[in-house]
Amino acid sequence: MSTHNRTRISGIGVSTGTAHGPAVFVVPAAGFNADESSSTDPEADGQRIREVLQAVADGLRARAEGASDSAKEILEATAGLATDRGLIRGVDKELKKGSGVTRAVHDAVEKFAEKLRKLGGYMAERVTDLYDIRDRAISRLLGLPEPGLPELAEPSVLIAVDLAPAETATLDPDQVRGIITSAGGPTSHTAILAAQLGIPAVVKASEIYDVVSEGDTVALDGGAGEVIVAPLDDDLTELAERAARREAALAGSEGRGMTRDGYPIKLLANIGTADDARKAASFDLEGSGLFRTEFLFLGRDDAPSVEEQTATYTEVLKAFGDRRVVVRTLDAGADKPLRFADLGEEENPALGRRGLRLSMVREDLLDAQLQALANANAATEADLWVMAPMVATVDEARWFADKARGFGLERVGVMVETPAAAIRSEQVLSEVDFASIGTNDLSQYTMAADRMQGELADLLSPWQPAVMAMVQATCIGGGKADKHIGVCGEAGGDPLMALVLVGLGVTSLSMAPTKVTAVRAALKLHDHATCRAIAAQALAAPTAEKAREAALAMADPIVKDLL
Repeated sequence: MSTHNRTRISGIGVSTGTAHGPAVFVVPAAGFNADESSSTDPEADGQRIREVLQAVADGLRARAEGASDSAKEILEATAGLATDRGLIRGVDKELKKGSGVTRAVHDAVEKFAEKLRKLGGYMAERVTDLYDIRDRAISRLLGLPEPGLPELAEPSVLIAVDLAPAETATLDPDQVRGIITSAGGPTSHTAILAAQLGIPAVVKASEIYDVVSEGDTVALDGGAGEVIVAPLDDDLTELAERAARREAALAGSEGRGMTRDGYPIKLLANIGTADDARKAASFDLEGSGLFRTEFLFLGRDDAPSVEEQTATYTEVLKAFGDRRVVVRTLDAGADKPLRFADLGEEENPALGRRGLRLSMVREDLLDAQLQALANANAATEADLWVMAPMVATVDEARWFADKARGFGLERVGVMVETPAAAIRSEQVLSEVDFASIGTNDLSQYTMAADRMQGELADLLSPWQPAVMAMVQATCIGGGKADKHIGVCGEAGGDPLMALVLVGLGVTSLSMAPTKVTAVRAALKLHDHATCRAIAAQALAAPTAEKAREAALAMADPIVKDLL
């Protein structure tokens, strides 16, 4: 029984599908005890906190047992963060200043979190993990249950400020019908993992806590970003009809990706681990357009050996048989620091030595990776393509191409994530065989907006005309150089945006595997000329909102049900 009147609120839809059920709040954190006594024995209190943090880490590792490879990676990385030496040193400093145990943990984490935010990128994403560790540790210190996901008595809709990746990675899609968060953004871990699990999700529904109570019936549309509190029967009927129409539209979506008139568009999966590869390979898709290799490197004291990398890459390639697999070489550096490849602090890490820039300093890391890829390629039948991240100049593209071809790798490309590479794509692509556009970073750099700052989500939309213009510039250059242009950012998984991207000249789209069916269905409803017309209208619009409206107005009405 709902305690609120019917209310409709908007957020950002990040995982398609409709759902409804009772609202269940993620157990809130207790917060530090403002009335606790100051530490009189910092050494003893420090030891107590170490033991609590170790217990938190052990609990996370226990949850990782039996989890999927991708969930296990996330849980173990978070566990490692709980016992980070920098965090422990910060706690000791706070205790020596006289803080009580819970205040010391709170303040040490906040200072550590600020450092991660300044690093940007992957490390900024870890702030949610860090807060999860803080909340669990403080709860243990207070003798309270750890915060997080409650035991669900029935299939429910989860409500949270945000979900730590450690929580999202272990969700049961049979019990969690939907996710609504008041914070977060379209490229957050919550958004990406929810899409991979096929759980409808809406993020940045900022009013949700003002209008929902525990047990209220909540309905959501994870494509449209719509939330209805205390929905009427008519609302549920409309959602059910929308879901039925979507199911009908998806029913004939199978086989190779193409437009209605047969123009081929390869539909591929984004993956990060060997387990991801096995799961994605079981879907009706044409390979992987982005294998993120950094999970092999992050959170380690030493770089993975050639043998270890070879084993993983071989497993990934074998999973896809003879289908295409596009591997992105190590995308680490200032925004994803490696303990064994620390190039020192930088004033602006997001613009620092990341991606290929790190590899050009630490050639040994790239050489080992390319050798392992060559080994795996020789041992399998897959169609291996290799690309470098964060390429901005012709010289960088040439350097990487020469390096990769020196290891016998035949299909060599670059990521287009910077305006520089987009604007000069003809020249950059003259040195390589293909390019893949990373729309997440391309949006960030084009709009000068941090992709991890939820308040800037509107600026980071791929519907921003300036971002679409960068995609168009890349495709024009690719056409002149007669080179293939793909997209592997989250934009590729939006059925409506997919029409625009194809209209701009993109020839492959890579996304979460669960999104492929809807994108394929949308493409089959339109011929290539219509996609070009839709793209032209969207590109001519003055704002992101107007661009999306223009595209939706020209698209087949069924596309709305696919969103």
